Amino acid sequence: MSDRYAIAEEDDFDGDGSRVITEVEGREIAVFRHDGDYYALANYCIHQAGPLCEGPLSGNITTDDEGWDWEYDDEERYIVCPWHGWMFDIETGRSPKDERYGVPTYDVEVEDGTVYAVG
Repeated sequence: MSDRYAIAEEDDFDGDGSRVITEVEGREIAVFRHDGDYYALANYCIHQAGPLCEGPLSGNITTDDEGWDWEYDDEERYIVCPWHGWMFDIETGRSPKDERYGVPTYDVEVEDGTVYAVG
């Protein structure tokens, strides 16, 4: 992608946590609505090419350095691949478990009620 592509109308999103998945130049991308903002990423899990963006949104569990104290971030901004459970932040595309892993993200613009992916 090297241009701006109309993905959906703002009315197509049912609120926070909703998404629209579409094909753009032969690749599937998803646009998510989260906290009133929009985020776009490839519908492709780097683990085994699963349909990443068809999975659920979730929070994230972390532990302290010793591994004893657990903390749950209940902000549902992590997409979980339905095939094997790999998780990625919809804002950054990075894995919260290992920052070395990530999926492509795209800029999103909204103009006159239309949501565009830019890349």
